[in-house]
Amino acid sequence: MYFSNLMTQWNTRRQRAKIHFDHREFEAYLLLSKENLKLARSLGDPAKEGYSLNDVGLGYLSCQNYPTALDFFCQALFIAREIQNTQAEATTLTNLGTVYSHLGQLSRALDRFYLALSLFQQLHDQAGEMSTLNSLALLFTRLSQPKRALLMHHQVLQMRRMLNDFSGEAITLSSIGFAYSALGEPEKALDYFEQALPIQRATKNATAEATTLNNIASTYCDLGHPQRALLLYNQVLLTRRSLSDRAGEATTLHNIAFTYAGLGNCETALSFYQQALILYRELSDQAGEATALMNVGSLHAAVGDKAQAATHLIAAQALTQQIDHQPLAEKVQQSLDAL
Repeated sequence: MYFSNLMTQWNTRRQRAKIHFDHREFEAYLLLSKENLKLARSLGDPAKEGYSLNDVGLGYLSCQNYPTALDFFCQALFIAREIQNTQAEATTLTNLGTVYSHLGQLSRALDRFYLALSLFQQLHDQAGEMSTLNSLALLFTRLSQPKRALLMHHQVLQMRRMLNDFSGEAITLSSIGFAYSALGEPEKALDYFEQALPIQRATKNATAEATTLNNIASTYCDLGHPQRALLLYNQVLLTRRSLSDRAGEATTLHNIAFTYAGLGNCETALSFYQQALILYRELSDQAGEATALMNVGSLHAAVGDKAQAATHLIAAQALTQQIDHQPLAEKVQQSLDAL
């Protein structure tokens, strides 16, 4: 009877935690998930321990503490494989792919996503398959392969529309826009971002909406409307701060800096780059930090300060040697060669 009560307690607490997660109350979600991990271990139930480890990892991932999330996901994966829980293994591999992507370990991310995709296909889990395909496609865009990304995104878009997955459809529409932006086709990018936006508003996905608005602002820059972009970036910055989305905040600060640099306002650009760098370092986002340092270096080079340019570019290069992000490493090297 006592054992049965503890099992019920674990299930009930996990349901409560999910409610907090759905409301973006990630610290409360993490606290309950940690309590459940202790309980699962006291019960000697490896399946529940594995689920709890994954839940704690997801909590740290959502709080943007990527190194700690990685540790818990690795523990969860070990248990999932040990007890041959294929569904849990696939889910954890996807989460590991996401963490490795945030940490700039793109080859490792790619490997985990492909492993997860294979398992989801074996399980006939369409939701898992679509989510993983979308993650893979986004990764291909970051790897400077946007055409390959588009093929995958359009495949996912068809599946999501067939299943009336409106929230997922909006994510994919925004991702297609991102790929077109990387291809240098801002008009097409804007069209897809504007298709995603009303769905995200209807489904009340504020985080996704902020991402899409940020991408629309970037597209305004590409179309030669920097002042319009800055207005929208500042709106997005307020939203991301209200959501405690530090990774998103860093991206927007970086984009604002890049826009001011393009306008020739170097002092303001440097101020925003410094704010972005603080966040990237707090988040252990070495790819973001390296990109910002590279842009600061390029800014100094543009005004003829080659010594400061070299200092920042060499620092960026040192970071790219610690991660696995070949397109970024090549850009930094090109900037150094141009000095």
